[in-house]
Amino acid sequence: MTPDAAYTPPTTISRGDFLRNGTDAHFREIIYAMVESVGRLLSFRDAFGKELQLTPSQFAVLMGVAHCQGHDGVTIGDLAGFVSLASTHATTEVGRLERVGLLVKRPSPTDRRSVLVSLSEMGEREISRVAPLVRLVNDALFRDIQPADFEIVHKVARQLILNYETAMAEVRTHYLRQTSAPVD
Repeated sequence: MTPDAAYTPPTTISRGDFLRNGTDAHFREIIYAMVESVGRLLSFRDAFGKELQLTPSQFAVLMGVAHCQGHDGVTIGDLAGFVSLASTHATTEVGRLERVGLLVKRPSPTDRRSVLVSLSEMGEREISRVAPLVRLVNDALFRDIQPADFEIVHKVARQLILNYETAMAEVRTHYLRQTSAPVD
């Protein structure tokens, strides 16, 4: 590089439809905004959990049960999928929340290997207690966002989740090539 020339980094995506004037600067801005927005959403999960003296993932599990339990309860697998936690992590958090009296587990009448999880009376009270704060935050956070735009965000987020395994396979392959490459 000459002293007069500014460094231009290589593009981070090869799809031409994501490039503007041959650069990925706008694409990068979007990625950074997405990462920052997810971080900020997670900070609210943390705040809501603290309100109930729970960890963020315990709050997510408690709220997930509240929204998925229906009349009979929710299986750990369905709950884990809903709140995007590994089943083992959801199982651990359900156990902790059951021990403090917020959740109730009972055997599934249709599958002996499974349990159904639901809110206890105390869990219902705690959800009702934190709901005004959650509503207040959501009203402020989503104030200038239209429902149609939010649906687009949902569609993009779901597709990113689906594409994750393929993209992560590329990372794994990259590291396998590095570790198995002959050393000169």
